[in-house]
Amino acid sequence: MAVVAAGMSCLAQDKARRYDAMFLEAICQREKGNSDAAFDLLRHCVETDSTRSEAWFYLSQYYASLKEKEQSLACGKRAVELEPANPTYLESLADVYINQRDYRKAADMLERLYDINRDRDDVLGMLASIYEQLEDYDKAVAALTRLEVVEGKSERLSYAKSQLYTQMGNQQAAIREMKQLAEQYPNDLNYRCMYANTLYKNGQKKKALAMYEQILGEEPDNRVAQLAMLAYYHDENDTLRQRQMTERILLNKETTLQDRIALMRQVIGESEKEEGGDSTRVLQMFRRMMALPDIEADIPLFCAAYMGLKKMPTDSIRPVLERVLEIAPDNASARLQLVSFAWQAEDKERVIALCQDARQYNPDEMAFYYYQGIAYYQKQDLDQALNAFQNGISVINEQSNPEIVSDFYAVMGDIMHQRGRYQEAFAAYDSCLQWKDDNLGCLNNYAYYLSERGEQLEKAEQMSFRTIKAEPKNATYLDTYAWILFMQRRYSEARIYIDQTLQCDSDSSAVLLEHAGDIYYHVGDREKAVALWEQALERASDSSEVKDDRKQVLIRKIKLKKYLKE
Repeated sequence: MAVVAAGMSCLAQDKARRYDAMFLEAICQREKGNSDAAFDLLRHCVETDSTRSEAWFYLSQYYASLKEKEQSLACGKRAVELEPANPTYLESLADVYINQRDYRKAADMLERLYDINRDRDDVLGMLASIYEQLEDYDKAVAALTRLEVVEGKSERLSYAKSQLYTQMGNQQAAIREMKQLAEQYPNDLNYRCMYANTLYKNGQKKKALAMYEQILGEEPDNRVAQLAMLAYYHDENDTLRQRQMTERILLNKETTLQDRIALMRQVIGESEKEEGGDSTRVLQMFRRMMALPDIEADIPLFCAAYMGLKKMPTDSIRPVLERVLEIAPDNASARLQLVSFAWQAEDKERVIALCQDARQYNPDEMAFYYYQGIAYYQKQDLDQALNAFQNGISVINEQSNPEIVSDFYAVMGDIMHQRGRYQEAFAAYDSCLQWKDDNLGCLNNYAYYLSERGEQLEKAEQMSFRTIKAEPKNATYLDTYAWILFMQRRYSEARIYIDQTLQCDSDSSAVLLEHAGDIYYHVGDREKAVALWEQALERASDSSEVKDDRKQVLIRKIKLKKYLKE
């Protein structure tokens, strides 16, 4: 018998060694992030020795991650069976039950967990929540009472217990709970308000109202009491007092922004429903709030949004948005709206000033660089425009608006071309098309400038064709395409498109008319060509944009009745 016993002991030791080695390796693989290897090793662990709890515990977690709920639960239960006093196992199994909405069993695990570790106050909070979910209000109250013994009486716990008593239909207990809190902190009027609210909710309105009036007598700006009285006037359909109290709350410095926004939405709703959408009272209330010294920027911003919905003129909305910036100069939304108003009014100086300030307060907002650059560009201040765009490029990121970024590069390309920096211009156009490959303005300008230099005409023709396909009656795009065909010596095709151009543009420019003359000359219609050149010269004489040397070329063409390249 001694030999057998010794043999069994050796087998047990060998099994334990093999289990320990596999379990240690499983944990190492887990730490390395090799989940599959760890999972396989843990399964071998429980096959080797099913009486060791830790492998079952980790397997439960892996099965949970694989969404295999039954397996996860079975492993978790096995771990707890093997080591019923392990708090980690109990808490993990409780989580599994909660995820499977088996709240009764979850509560059982948490009760066992709390019995083992009385320092876990959070467990009592979880138990109260679970028992409330189960509508087992007695046990929910008991859990909160136990928590109250540990933490002491507090607003949170007293209110939660009172709510539970109300759900149980125990009005006296609900009232008693809040009364005790108010008596414990007699100088805190908010606790008295909560007590009054509980009285009101549980049918003791007169007593509650007397308490609200007492509170407001001691502290006229007590927002909790004011809100309670507002609810009372609403219930009683006392419109006059309801409006008066609404104004008191809105102008109360203690009122939260959330309450102000909610009340103003209510005021607006009443205005639309009862006053036919008359904005007089609403705007008056907004103005009084905006005059307060510490009003939040959200209030004038809300006012501006309301005025926009009521389609009020921009001149009346502008001061409201300026009030936003007085309070919060970094409010990008208000500043962008002001930029938009200035843009519509063609007030370029105002656009530039607003955007310049924005570069201080909102340095990462790309739109301000864009509008400032465009305003400078329209003023022909090319250096400042280029500076604005180049600074704006530095804030471009993956989340940037592709259309704005595309236009950034497109206008930069136009400026660089005007500066004679052709290769940089073409690089900017390439960047533009990377962000938005159908930017028609860029495609047209890029194609035309390439054709002017006689470079990459095939690429230019492909880009230009995309523009006329998108907008077949756009005279500018048609002229560019006709001119590229001309540069490719495809004169007959060029004439078809230049005719379409002239049909689509009744007030053709000198450049367009000259192009038409050049094309007609090359298809053999010299008389038509000269007539078009003469029209071009007449338009050029009335325009300051056509350079004198260009006019001289036109004069020579007409005199010689011959096409001249320069």
